[in-house]
Amino acid sequence: MITNDAIVLGILLLCLGFVFYTSESNSKFFKKFYSFVPSLLLCYFIPGLLNSFGIIDGEGSKLYFVSSRYLLPACLVLLTLSVDIKEIIKLGPKMLAVFFAGTLGVVFGGPLAIIIVKYFLPNVFAGLEIDEVWRGMTTVAGSWIGGGANQASMKEIFEVQDKIFSIMVVVDVLVANVWLAVLLFLASKKKKVDAFLKADSSLVENIITKVENSSKSNSINPSFNQLVYVLCIGFGATALSHLVADNIAPWIGNVAPSLAKFSLTSKFFWLIITATSIGVFFSFTKVRKVENYGASKIGNIFLYILIASIGMHMNVFEIFNNPGVFLVGLIWIFFHGALIFTVGKLVKAPLFYIAVGSQANIGGAASAPVVAGFFHSSLAPIGVLLAVLGYVVGTYGAWLCGILMSWSV
Repeated sequence: MITNDAIVLGILLLCLGFVFYTSESNSKFFKKFYSFVPSLLLCYFIPGLLNSFGIIDGEGSKLYFVSSRYLLPACLVLLTLSVDIKEIIKLGPKMLAVFFAGTLGVVFGGPLAIIIVKYFLPNVFAGLEIDEVWRGMTTVAGSWIGGGANQASMKEIFEVQDKIFSIMVVVDVLVANVWLAVLLFLASKKKKVDAFLKADSSLVENIITKVENSSKSNSINPSFNQLVYVLCIGFGATALSHLVADNIAPWIGNVAPSLAKFSLTSKFFWLIITATSIGVFFSFTKVRKVENYGASKIGNIFLYILIASIGMHMNVFEIFNNPGVFLVGLIWIFFHGALIFTVGKLVKAPLFYIAVGSQANIGGAASAPVVAGFFHSSLAPIGVLLAVLGYVVGTYGAWLCGILMSWSV
């Protein structure tokens, strides 16, 4: 019904305003409602419903492109410039353990899910060639370990046709959002989950306490000029990131095209890497003082606009058109979750490690900082840094997953 992006943007912001207004309401209904449904989930789901019912056109809109290319880099800089690298390092090897457990869950979960569905429901892929299915699934693996660049790499490596690729994109978005909903629900019960895991969350709490104390002692009511400084830093760094990405990616593609398997020829990869690196560099300089002007709050506004634009690509009705493929996706994500929680239980990692380690794989740079920020805004940079690691290992892991899936059929 609505294709004008100016109108769509207004609708998305109205949705965000409704969610945040009601989440702070004193109404008994909303207090009860939000005790079960995380507000962040609605920021994805409401735009998804609007797209599913044809009110807005998620596929035709350019809002996701604008949000991911302009707002996301600025967001990463503004969230990262206040990060305390020394405190993050103290999080130790447990974080990496659960991250790589999530990666292995994707690599081995795909072939296992295909084998299970083929054995118990042999006719579930009616209308689709099984060879097309496993090839298409490699693009999901690329997305779930690294991100869009790795997904595109798998499409080319395994010669995935456009028809099956479009189905897999929907599988990717819907299943990943179902898993995100599970993680956000668990995050709202983090104390109980940490108690079950027998986890020590003191290191995470120390980071939160340190940032909150610093914020209380240094935060001010920013002036107009100070807000302009924040935007100048965010979008100035975004411009520099695009300049680097626009030049280094094609250069690598010309002199060393084989490095495409590392995603090093992807402009988006270099955009995220550069923006994150600038933010980390700023964290060691006086520039980090703009956090006192509300840098992270502005960064979070950009992030939630991105979240809503991601959600508007979801079509909940697609699950009825290809139930077999979605079933594979659900079993696949269940295996990923089971493995990462098992490893988390063994190493006594807190839920924060598990949730962020999972989303650094499944969601990448777009949603890993969102989940980390759900625990506390000061933790968002950890999600960014892990997501960057996902970019590096994504193509390798997805390629291995593809080979295993080809054997499974």
